[in-house]
Amino acid sequence: MAGALIGEALISASIEVICDRIASREFVDLFRHKKLDQPLLDKLRRTLLTLNAFLDDAEKQIEKPTVREWLDDLKHAVFDAEDLLDEINYEDLRCKLKGDAQTDNFTSKVCTFLPTSRNKFYRRMNAKIQELLQRLENFVQLKGALGLRENVGRKVAPRTPTTSLVHEPCVYGRDEAKQNLLEVLFDDASEENVSVIPIVGMGGVGKTTLARMLYNDNKVKEHFTLKAWACVSEDYDAIRVTKTLLESVTSKPCKKTDLNLLQVELSEELRGKKFLFVLDDLWNEKYTDWNYLQTPFTSGARGSKVLVTTRNTNIASFMQNVPIQTLEPLSHEDCWFLLAKHANVNSSSHPTLEEIGKKIARKCNGLPLAAQTLGGLLRSRLDSEVWNRVLNSSIWDLPYEKSDILPALGLSYHYLPAKLKRCFIYCSIFPKDYEFKIEDIVFLWMAEGLIPQAENGDSMEEVAKGYFDELLSRSLFQTSGKSSFVMHDLINDLAVFMSKGFCSRWEGRESHEVERVRHLSYAREELDVAVKFEPLKETMRLRTFLSISLNPYYRYERYYVSKKVLHNLLPSLTCLRVLSLSCYTNVTELPDSIKKLIHLRYFDLSNTEIETLPSVLCSLYNLQTLLLSNCSRLVELPADLRKLINLQKLMLGGCYSLTKLPEDMWELINLHHLDVSGTKIAEMPMQMSTLKSLRTLSDFIVGKSTGSTIGELGELPHLGGKLSILQLRNVVDARDALQANLKDKKDLKEVGGMGTKWKWRCRLSLSPGALPMGVSEAERKLAL
Repeated sequence: MAGALIGEALISASIEVICDRIASREFVDLFRHKKLDQPLLDKLRRTLLTLNAFLDDAEKQIEKPTVREWLDDLKHAVFDAEDLLDEINYEDLRCKLKGDAQTDNFTSKVCTFLPTSRNKFYRRMNAKIQELLQRLENFVQLKGALGLRENVGRKVAPRTPTTSLVHEPCVYGRDEAKQNLLEVLFDDASEENVSVIPIVGMGGVGKTTLARMLYNDNKVKEHFTLKAWACVSEDYDAIRVTKTLLESVTSKPCKKTDLNLLQVELSEELRGKKFLFVLDDLWNEKYTDWNYLQTPFTSGARGSKVLVTTRNTNIASFMQNVPIQTLEPLSHEDCWFLLAKHANVNSSSHPTLEEIGKKIARKCNGLPLAAQTLGGLLRSRLDSEVWNRVLNSSIWDLPYEKSDILPALGLSYHYLPAKLKRCFIYCSIFPKDYEFKIEDIVFLWMAEGLIPQAENGDSMEEVAKGYFDELLSRSLFQTSGKSSFVMHDLINDLAVFMSKGFCSRWEGRESHEVERVRHLSYAREELDVAVKFEPLKETMRLRTFLSISLNPYYRYERYYVSKKVLHNLLPSLTCLRVLSLSCYTNVTELPDSIKKLIHLRYFDLSNTEIETLPSVLCSLYNLQTLLLSNCSRLVELPADLRKLINLQKLMLGGCYSLTKLPEDMWELINLHHLDVSGTKIAEMPMQMSTLKSLRTLSDFIVGKSTGSTIGELGELPHLGGKLSILQLRNVVDARDALQANLKDKKDLKEVGGMGTKWKWRCRLSLSPGALPMGVSEAERKLAL
């Protein structure tokens, strides 16, 4: 199954995006007006859809070297198609900005004159499309020779169902969790006759084991009149589950196959009786299915309980009527006890093996399934060489037939929608234990084209946040602290396994295969010399170049990168969409050759000593995120910053030398996030009210006669988060403050003003009388 999981997300989702884009009205009009070959484009779309129909069967046969090679090459051809369409879209943006269309509605009228250079561009694009089409047609021809069939359903090999019988030799580290759940099971004071108790946790963390401990507890047996265990698993079947429960409570076989008859009989058997049901391993996310399934349960006596195990918090949330019980990983010590038990090793008589075994247990990172699997692999093998070999190898290198880890965790990936699979795989570029915030992930996903435009009007950020929450609910992300997140080590390993050949991360000086890598992260060092990046000369298709650090205090350290990387390497990586040079102290300027990065959407220059930004930066029309926070020497922004028509985020916080924003700032109509905290900006430029897409604004500095007035805040309906309003003394007429209309900005959480005596939360609807003494009339008006 492992191999069969790799390609689907990276190809199918990309093909869907490409085909939707080709079929869009904007793209059709673009081709019609720009002398691009529309029939050629239509043929490209049909060919991609044809190939998409054979992907399922190719995934099932991926163990064949020829099929694997076919699938791997196809992935890269699809990625090249994405880059080609993006190049065409860039030219469209450039023409819009240059005014070549002779109209504000570029796609609505035919251009009567095309300059020679643009004719050459479109002829070159037609040739590239023809070449790409030929490549894809070769894949179509090869499918027959490989014996691939169309639209073959792909199923995961069935797992052995769980049972209620205890077969763990010993359970470690679950006494507290068991005791807490016993108290819930014995609580008969619930308002509901039947309480549903979800146990939630990642795959392999021991949910079934805990449920089995409870089910077989002697006090539990005495407390409930009836008990039944049903393994629901991925293949949800209401008839099968209901029949299993019925046969358990009656202790008789049942030949009925009609759900209605089964439910009626089960309801009668449960009437007035206190029962305990365990529904193990639930995956079905349809509320209506659960509603139908649990209907017979309502006839049970008060105090009846249904214990559900699931990996998905969303499932638990619509089932529960008592708090969700989240099962955390074991301690390293408990993992070692469990591993030693399954390895049948007496640690006191084998101190050398104990030392190695504890290191192996740490690799399990609290996952009992991993400890159990590795213990079984080492069972009665008292050879330290064997134990060291397991210690120094990846868990994913274990023979597939001898490991339950990959099948168990792989299911969490397998049942993700394709759109989430791509986002999850991308996270393999983060090292283990790397803490990230939601916004870190959201803007990277957006830059890589993994987030579609929502049809319901939601912003891309809102869509991406929904994706993030979904991965979190499925236990693929975990909380770490108040506002950070992390991936469990084995989940991180899973992402790496699934992204082989496409994502790479460098955490040391080891050699790397990068010829076809698309996404790269690397550990920043004190001095990153050009030799470190020599392997990248083998790849010209790199999309992500991300410098990272595991040191939480990295912002206070000094890093340096070779000028050759800036001037020679980066301009040659023309497919880059994400570029981070963060924290390199010696980055004081950018070469003009940066203009070659036409696909760039995310550019992080934070914590560098960049002094000025070149005007050619404004030709990167696809740029969405530009991070300049803590660039202490940045004095001036490009005058034509307005050209960045797709810019969505601009962070200038901590740029203490920055005193003025461009006068044409109002033209950045796609700007979503503006951070100017910690700067010395004297006032906001005119017409800030035109930035209708603004969702976060760190500071609004009220202007004098030449700047923005406070009333312009009223024209920014989507403002949220925190907002500081400065220089209120520049408010000439206090009535202008009323026009800011802060009370109707429902997403705005906190408003403050440096140098003033007040700070209040908008949602509290404070009246002027509730404000402290000494505030100005303008401040009182803002509170209305």
